[in-house]
Amino acid sequence: MGVFRGITPLSLDAKGRLSMPVRYRQSLLDAAEGRLILTVDIDRCLLLYPLLAWEDVERKLLQLSSTHPRARALKRLLLGHAEECGMDASGRILLPGPLREFAHLDKRVVLVGQGNKFEIWDEPAWNTWREMLLAGGGDDGNEPLPDLDSLAF
Repeated sequence: MGVFRGITPLSLDAKGRLSMPVRYRQSLLDAAEGRLILTVDIDRCLLLYPLLAWEDVERKLLQLSSTHPRARALKRLLLGHAEECGMDASGRILLPGPLREFAHLDKRVVLVGQGNKFEIWDEPAWNTWREMLLAGGGDDGNEPLPDLDSLAF
């Protein structure tokens, strides 16, 4: 499986389909015959994983405590909204209505490569988030860095 990187502005069609950039299509087909998992993220974007990458994340999520409130909430969010989807012959992926609504996706979206997955953002929301981060509003500087080995989600 390739590494997904870069930011690509895209448009959703009237049916809520996203046309994957050509540069990623073969890698996604090779990774799991185009089988993908789409779920939500706490930042109100969507996460798009090739099936094999998702299976690793799912395994880690299932190992989290079911009694710890934050772990339970994360499992509910990611596993509860996860939907399998695939690319059609034209390289399009249908984003289900409830997931589009969650992320406030309309016409203009941004596909953000994150190594083992993509984030799909509403383009204006992405621009706002990026500007806030660049202005120093997204990090108070007091939170310790997480263990970098565990950042596979």
